[in-house]
Amino acid sequence: MLEYMILPFYRYAEFSGRSRRMEFWSFAFLNFIMMGILVGLAVSTGFSFRALIQSAQFSGDLGAATIAFFAILGMYGVATLVPSMAVHVRRLHDRDMSGWWCLGFVLLGLLPFIGWISNIVYLAIMFLPGSSGPNRYGEDPREPAGSQIFA
Repeated sequence: MLEYMILPFYRYAEFSGRSRRMEFWSFAFLNFIMMGILVGLAVSTGFSFRALIQSAQFSGDLGAATIAFFAILGMYGVATLVPSMAVHVRRLHDRDMSGWWCLGFVLLGLLPFIGWISNIVYLAIMFLPGSSGPNRYGEDPREPAGSQIFA
């Protein structure tokens, strides 16, 4: 499972081809673990979300722990932005859907009520298995003879 977690970093700018559910959800789990570690480190060093919200003052007196937390969080977000977009597009390709659907779901997610519904639909699509056999985006990644994922 570890190789599926880091595979999107190897294929970070590859928007063509297909990705299995295992690759997509393993990468999502890795991001969940990393965010938990970052928040755990921030809380253990004295960062308080409640104090930040209650003070609501974003002047120059935020403190070193707060600035470091947001800097590390921003760096991790930038480092995973392109691999995340690529694995989402490849996962849609595995369902034989265009990658532009990802942009459509993001834009629908900005609307107040429709956003909740579109997020649930998108989550359901990500849980569905990919189309079996080759489709217009490439070979089936579950077939070991037809795909060269780990080559």
